[in-house]
Amino acid sequence: MAIAIYARKSIERENSVSCETQIEHCKAMIKPDERDDKVITFVDNGFSGGNTDRDGFKKMMRQIAKGKITKVIVYRLDRISRSLADFVNILNVFKEHSVEFVSAQEAFDTSSPYGELIVKILAVFAEFERNSIIERVSQAYDHRSTLGFYMGGRRPYGFELVPTVINSIKTKRLEAKNDEVEQIRYIYNTYAVENVTLRRLQKNLVENGILPLDGGDWTTAKLSTILKNPIYVRADSNVYEYYQKKNANIIGGPEGFDGVHGLQLYGLSKHNNSSVDWADIKVVVMQHEGLIDSDTWLKCQRKIIKNKQVGRAAGNKTSWLGGLVVCRKCGSTMTTIKSAVTSDEVRRYFNCTGRSHKYKCKGPNSTVYAKSLEDMVYDEIALKLEEIKGTKKPKAIPPILNELRNKLKAVELEEEKLTEIIVKDDVNSDLLAILGKKATALKQRKVEILEKIEEVQANEVDVKRAVNLSKKWQTASFDEKKGVASVLIDKIYIETDGNVEIVWNI
Repeated sequence: MAIAIYARKSIERENSVSCETQIEHCKAMIKPDERDDKVITFVDNGFSGGNTDRDGFKKMMRQIAKGKITKVIVYRLDRISRSLADFVNILNVFKEHSVEFVSAQEAFDTSSPYGELIVKILAVFAEFERNSIIERVSQAYDHRSTLGFYMGGRRPYGFELVPTVINSIKTKRLEAKNDEVEQIRYIYNTYAVENVTLRRLQKNLVENGILPLDGGDWTTAKLSTILKNPIYVRADSNVYEYYQKKNANIIGGPEGFDGVHGLQLYGLSKHNNSSVDWADIKVVVMQHEGLIDSDTWLKCQRKIIKNKQVGRAAGNKTSWLGGLVVCRKCGSTMTTIKSAVTSDEVRRYFNCTGRSHKYKCKGPNSTVYAKSLEDMVYDEIALKLEEIKGTKKPKAIPPILNELRNKLKAVELEEEKLTEIIVKDDVNSDLLAILGKKATALKQRKVEILEKIEEVQANEVDVKRAVNLSKKWQTASFDEKKGVASVLIDKIYIETDGNVEIVWNI
């Protein structure tokens, strides 16, 4: 264990205290009973106290973390850090490792009640400093966002980030990336056509060989993000009215919506989130030029909102086999899709997601109707439950039960004989005491036999419960079917020819 002396000097000046002088002052603070302790000096010459990225300081903190330091002595408090928040955090580390802290010039010693009080007061001011920094950063963000600054994050597809200066402040602006711009326009123009869904748009892009230029695949989520982003629109009065009706916080008024520049939303992580309070969302006209005319962009917004509402209205439960059915050919999960046969009849069937989502698989050659598959699996589970019932039937239960009942009968007969002897008038006190002990032993024996009988009968009840499973299955609800299927079945593979293989968990 050792005492650490830390010295720091940022700039060598004639009137400043050198690190050597600081160390001498610190040595004078070592108490008489500490004279035999090892002293280690850590020096940072030419380092600022604005942060803790200092070689000597980091070496000292590593020694503290290893439990090799008992006390740290400095010339002044600001030698450790000029940041109050950093200083309090450092003191907390010292306290965690039972390290005392002493400042030579301020007579500051954390081992004393006074020093402990000062630490608590400093913690209050440090919290104030942290909150002030957060507030200043937040205000700066708000101010810059109202000026149309690009506030960071991943670049939007179709644009590249170019350094620029706005109001004498260095920042970045968006500029169109020509090869990606054509794809953005194709996406909007295609989706704006009636009856084109996100799935059809995705399929259209894949079939026409239009692949994302930033790698990956077109997914409906990626396409939806692009279609809902106002950064692409050439914002005009119609777009202003669109956000005005949402009661959004529009910065700058309608005059900025000149039909040329794009928009950015601040405070909304997912565009078009229906649960958001639009009054908290800022709509800002940006410095870059938009790519999509307002008519096309607004048509896509109305279509996305309408499709979302239709999707919610459907609100149907999926098949109770959901998540278990897998396409053997590509290994993708198969999900249920509804198809209207008549106005009153809707037919469900399983569709390979490798076919509908990624277009990497053609799926089974025959249609897999959900009702037919559910009926087949239902019957197979019923048979499996019968098998479970059979394997759980204990073969030794009847003989054991019979033996126990015979033993119980024997004990009861002995109790009857004992009772007859006790009630006779010619039994003396000594014999009566012996008979009493025997009666107690018989009673204990009877209790033990009865407990074993109850245990065996309980096993019989478990068998009855297993038997009743198959009966319960006949009236199982949707959730009960789903639960039982998930326990019993690992996967249900659909072969290319439509055949089914059930992989059981048991």
